[in-house]
Amino acid sequence: MSKRPPLPPFTEQSAVEKVRLAEDGWNTRDPERVALAYTVDSRWRNRAEFATGREQIVAFLTRKWAREHEYRLVKELWAYGERRIAVRFAYEWHDDSGQWYRSYGNENWEFDDDGLMRERHASINDLPIAETDRRYHWPLGRRPDGHPGLSELGL
Repeated sequence: MSKRPPLPPFTEQSAVEKVRLAEDGWNTRDPERVALAYTVDSRWRNRAEFATGREQIVAFLTRKWAREHEYRLVKELWAYGERRIAVRFAYEWHDDSGQWYRSYGNENWEFDDDGLMRERHASINDLPIAETDRRYHWPLGRRPDGHPGLSELGL
């Protein structure tokens, strides 16, 4: 099993780095790649859905990104401890009808010694928005370094 730095115990700086790496991974919208950041037996709660292990994580993410088009995500560190990180996030996407949404949420993460996430608990709410209310306009993929974060955007 490979290590996924930064490794616990986290400092503020390493927690911020871990959050940005997670954001970058999710913005690839590549379920197989994203799943490698989790332990093989990782446990998830995402809204009202539960997943255990990478296979279920890949299946979940495949379904998610098949319906959430033009997905762009920003995560921000909320709190951290030796093995745990709490984040808040917002992402924008549209459905098959072209309706845009901003999804807001919080996640609680716990990591193993190798820096793999073994638990992820996510609570998320979706807000329909007009296309003119979108705030994330970068090309699909990694958020550019100069793009404002959640606090700077007032989210």
